Amino acid sequence: MMHTADTAALPADDGASRLAAAHPPVPRKAPVERRHHGDVFVDNYEWLRAKEDPAVVAHLEAENAYTEAVTGHQQPLREAIFNEIRSRTQETDLSVPMRKDGWWYYNRMQEGKQYAIHCRVQARDTGDLAADWTPPQVDPGTAVPGEQLLLDGNAEAEGMPFFALGGTAVTKDGNLFAYAVDNSGDERFTLRIKDLRSGQLLPDVVENVFYSPAFSPDGSRVFYTVVDQTWRPHQVKCHVLGTSVEADTVIHQEDDPAMWTGFDLSADRRHLVVSISCSEYSETRLLDFADQDSGLRTLIPRAERILYDAEPFLLDGRQMVLLTHNKDAVNSMVSLAALAEFDKPVAEQEWATVVAHDDAVRVNGAGVTASHVVLSVRKDTIERVQAIPLAGLGTGAQAAPAEPGFDEQLFTAGFSGSDYEAPVVRLSYTSFFTPPRVYDYELATGRLWLRKETPVLGGYDRSAYVAGREWATAQDGTRIPLSVLRRAGVRQDGSNPALVYAYGSYEHSMDPWFSTARLSLLDRGVVMVIAHVRGGGEMGRKWYDDGKKLRKKNTFTDFVDATDWLAASGWADPARIAAMGGSAGGLLMGAVANLAPEKYAAILAQVPFVDPLTSILDPELPLSALEWEEWGNPIEDPAVYAYMKSYSPYENIRPVPYPRIAAVTSFNDTRVLYVEPAKWVARLRELGTGSEPVVLKTEMDAGHGGASGRYEAWKDAAWDYAFVLDALCAVKPVNV
Repeated sequence: MMHTADTAALPADDGASRLAAAHPPVPRKAPVERRHHGDVFVDNYEWLRAKEDPAVVAHLEAENAYTEAVTGHQQPLREAIFNEIRSRTQETDLSVPMRKDGWWYYNRMQEGKQYAIHCRVQARDTGDLAADWTPPQVDPGTAVPGEQLLLDGNAEAEGMPFFALGGTAVTKDGNLFAYAVDNSGDERFTLRIKDLRSGQLLPDVVENVFYSPAFSPDGSRVFYTVVDQTWRPHQVKCHVLGTSVEADTVIHQEDDPAMWTGFDLSADRRHLVVSISCSEYSETRLLDFADQDSGLRTLIPRAERILYDAEPFLLDGRQMVLLTHNKDAVNSMVSLAALAEFDKPVAEQEWATVVAHDDAVRVNGAGVTASHVVLSVRKDTIERVQAIPLAGLGTGAQAAPAEPGFDEQLFTAGFSGSDYEAPVVRLSYTSFFTPPRVYDYELATGRLWLRKETPVLGGYDRSAYVAGREWATAQDGTRIPLSVLRRAGVRQDGSNPALVYAYGSYEHSMDPWFSTARLSLLDRGVVMVIAHVRGGGEMGRKWYDDGKKLRKKNTFTDFVDATDWLAASGWADPARIAAMGGSAGGLLMGAVANLAPEKYAAILAQVPFVDPLTSILDPELPLSALEWEEWGNPIEDPAVYAYMKSYSPYENIRPVPYPRIAAVTSFNDTRVLYVEPAKWVARLRELGTGSEPVVLKTEMDAGHGGASGRYEAWKDAAWDYAFVLDALCAVKPVNV
């Protein structure tokens, strides 16, 4: 039996000779002084922010050329990983049909095609609930009698450098279909409306909209959001079909630069629900479709500093509101109140408890159907779904929550949709080694109906892999949960290559998820550790609070402590550990590169937020003001400024030998601008004293999520993993 110590690397002189022959671009220095709170920082590379400057484009193209020169020997490995991903994927496939009103909606994928094809077939109403709510049998590659094509993403993308959908909507009567398309990657969409009876597009076209349009219940209007110059959704607008777009009505405009605005329809479609929020408090306003002239009605004003979500619905003929909130409940709880209660001051309102606060359970959200409340909760790091009948809700007669049972220790179960009147709700389920499953959960009986498990081809055997929970101890004694993934035959002998991955911001949890691409890492003997560091949401709201603002450094030191656990565990060779993270996780990569460069053989930073202080100091930059609730406001608070300056990756680069580093970004990213990794890489090369290459790879026609299309996404994953595997000398599959 071969184990990972026998893994062969590429010839030692192959990469070295390429590196010797290639010379990294040396950007000119144009010093700019940044002055705040008596501190002066001289930035030599801020000129790279000028996106329209031909010199900037030329520099990025030169960086791409250098990156390819340095990493070109990895191309066979990239191709091997791409082919492994493709060989495991059933390319002609489809989603499980989802019923909405009188139709079953689903998506098809076809071999050789990049994008989904959106379809539907008519549903039946026979009175037999079991039959009427059982999805029709739809076979991959086979047309269904009566199938209607709504949108072919491949046709829409033809001739375009980029294609992404920002949401679709169908009128209640099923006649009109709205969809939003982005052809540049900047997440500004064009909204179009198709008449499904004739197949013709309506003349109504709305430019520069944000995600998720929705129709009014009568189908005469479409609602959408608009972003301001900082890419912050600040307006909810209404377009009346057949009228000029210039006449569209602003339903709500949010002028606070630190607040994000969105909307949805209530589950019963009686209200438009406008949500205005930051990470610490929120405000909900309702538009009653039966009384639109009354305008928006505020439930709990933001001045109360309560973070909440609201779902209005009818209960026994009374208009009620289901609240998920953090009033006197750090992990949130669920309450029920009559709509009329919100006419009173908050202190005088009567709320009935539906789900009490629990220090060990984080309530993520609650929704309603015609018969049940459906809850999303997190317990022992795991996201779970629960259901409570509406009968007796908020009283002593309320039933206990019911929860579907699953047989794995580490899994993710989530509510993925339902028609309001449906006797079932759709659940998604996955784990690290169980491919995504779709279940229908029968609310009245608790029965689970498995509708589909995503096929994994090529003889995939989940028993060949192991996922376990371990714990690292942080510097302050806090226990950090780790998910450790490996091939079952890998030995705990201190010889294995390893990869540590984390995110650790915005209360976003790294829940168990299946990845076909990840199998290519594990099959090469890599032990992968997902570190659930503070700043994420895995251990409740306090876990998040302990990794934000003036406690943000806990995120970084937790990651290093997780690495130390791995190095001492026997699962990894301490000299063969790599690190990977993206976006805010890319900030984490930059921070740990400065904190402990000697602990990593390589660092892969995907769309990395590595110049956070410069960005957040400029409220005109995309999303900067919204970030104050996550990091603090360095413009107004000198303590926040000093704290951020002390960890900002770009500003804390030192004259030390850094490991091999790759920064991967996108030219049209509106969330983390390409300039951040471009500057970071330039300064790493300028100040670092090591001999390992530092490279920048920029997708010139892509956004925050990378290039569009599934094959391009596979190529991106293959590039990233090839970079890591090459650095770890783990390029060949091993028999373990």
